[in-house]
Amino acid sequence: KNLMIIMGAVFLLQEILQMIRMDIYFSFLKYFALTPSLIWKKYYLWQLVTYIFLHGGFSHIFFNLLALWMFGGELESYWGSKKFLFYFFLCGIGAGIFTVLFSSYPVIGASGAIYGILLAYGWLFPNRPILIYFLFPIPAKYMVIIFGLIELFSSSSGTGGGIAHLTHLGGLVFGFFYMAYPMIRQKFRREYYKRKWSQKGPNDRNHYH
Repeated sequence: KNLMIIMGAVFLLQEILQMIRMDIYFSFLKYFALTPSLIWKKYYLWQLVTYIFLHGGFSHIFFNLLALWMFGGELESYWGSKKFLFYFFLCGIGAGIFTVLFSSYPVIGASGAIYGILLAYGWLFPNRPILIYFLFPIPAKYMVIIFGLIELFSSSSGTGGGIAHLTHLGGLVFGFFYMAYPMIRQKFRREYYKRKWSQKGPNDRNHYH
């Protein structure tokens, strides 16, 4: 709820600045939108956070807030507020880093974080039915796969159609590694103790009985 309030307030500020003077609005975007060239040349690192709260129009913020409300609310109830907030910023900042590394286009919006939330929702509730366009039910896991493939193939064009596909893909990538990390860590620990056990002699093994 607090994230939605902040995004709504920032969007209102954007609208007011546009009504006052466009040059003021563009100066505002220069400092707070994510511009890869400014990250590299002038180290505007705060943009990796601030760009998340900016949006390019009513439909942009509406669908991001709708997804945050639909999927983020259940994730927050499942994880708790602190873990959910950490994950939200991890995916949002990670999506920004992904954009800076592989694109030169300026971007704004919480879409990278939202795609990370979609991935976590599909991971934790894979068989939960999701209504595409409020009409067609599809299991959450398949929805995530479909959206991920769309972004993967679309990312080759950078920001085709004004959509930051690389940013969306970055949110999915960081979300995936966060969700998969416990299993990866467990597998490495299992292999480590397995090798350590195989290196012990019979006398060492008997010590554990």
